Amino acid sequence: MKIGSFYQNYREVNLLVVHCSATRCDRDFPLEALERSHKQRGFAGIGYHFYITRDGEIHVCRPVHQMGAHAVGWNDKSIAVCYEGGLDETGTPADTRTWAQKCALMDLLRQLKVDYPHARILGHRQLSPYIRKSCPCFDARKEYRTL
Repeated sequence: MKIGSFYQNYREVNLLVVHCSATRCDRDFPLEALERSHKQRGFAGIGYHFYITRDGEIHVCRPVHQMGAHAVGWNDKSIAVCYEGGLDETGTPADTRTWAQKCALMDLLRQLKVDYPHARILGHRQLSPYIRKSCPCFDARKEYRTL
């Protein structure tokens, strides 16, 4: 089943943006915690379209036809995918994706590329040289360049 095919005519999507939750890999940050965090920041709900927990489960947070709230200036033409983690046990940025997360992220991005074949895949920090975050703590453009 296509994720976005029904809604593709409602908004142009030219970016698939990968994020991390910037949470420690030795502490759970379930969907409910992400929602609380985003609401505390003034969002109506989770700003990402998808959230992948450490067990590899993909949670749909926002319909793809709806604009996200994840990267100022880029939200209107992008879909956001976030994985739980991104910080090691000491709180230092690191690629903490589990095997299950890597597989789920690859599967999801493959499907999104079917639905949005012209969309480029970038990590949050790769959107602009002015973004001073490590997010998503690995080189998403390089890792997914063949998709």
